[in-house]
Amino acid sequence: MVELPRCRRATWPEVEGWADAVAAKVRAAGTRPETIVGLTRGGWVPARLLGDRLGVRRLVALRVQHWGVTAARDGQARLTEGLSGEIAGEAVLVVDDITDTGDSLRLASEHARAARPRSLETAALVHIAHATFVPTYFGEEIPRDAWVWVVFPWNYWEDLGTLAARAAEIAPGLEGVGRTLRERCGLDVPADDLRRVLGPPR
Repeated sequence: MVELPRCRRATWPEVEGWADAVAAKVRAAGTRPETIVGLTRGGWVPARLLGDRLGVRRLVALRVQHWGVTAARDGQARLTEGLSGEIAGEAVLVVDDITDTGDSLRLASEHARAARPRSLETAALVHIAHATFVPTYFGEEIPRDAWVWVVFPWNYWEDLGTLAARAAEIAPGLEGVGRTLRERCGLDVPADDLRRVLGPPR
């Protein structure tokens, strides 16, 4: 059976608001980081947004993979690329876009902590309450009984391509896919976007 999740398409104004909220909490705590570690790929844009707001110029990358494709968990979280720079002795903030299971941010923070930073905190733009790992800071919390797959602007086309392909198995054709995404996922997708990911009709 084809699985399609309920979705929420995040807008740039929402993203900006979440970043503002996280930055305000970091400033209020009085623990301004010297280095921000962004989880690639999803945490890289949030890391840059927080760096801008907090005046942190040093960004380091760390890659942890968990979700293989949209809303389909690819086994357990695993580290696929280590830290791109040294963080020993630094005040570090590890950033991801969302804590869904929490496994990715937990693994990333454990790996970063092993590099001997002076201090380490974590942040996510969105935190889902059922996650087993709670970040130090987050912009919005989604209750566990209101779980949705959040489609961020930086993974819109990737997510849409996957969701549209699944929807096409239920109801082929542009109209069928669009209707299925509206009814099953809560996504109202412009026809031009669907044409782009579905390609020419066969």
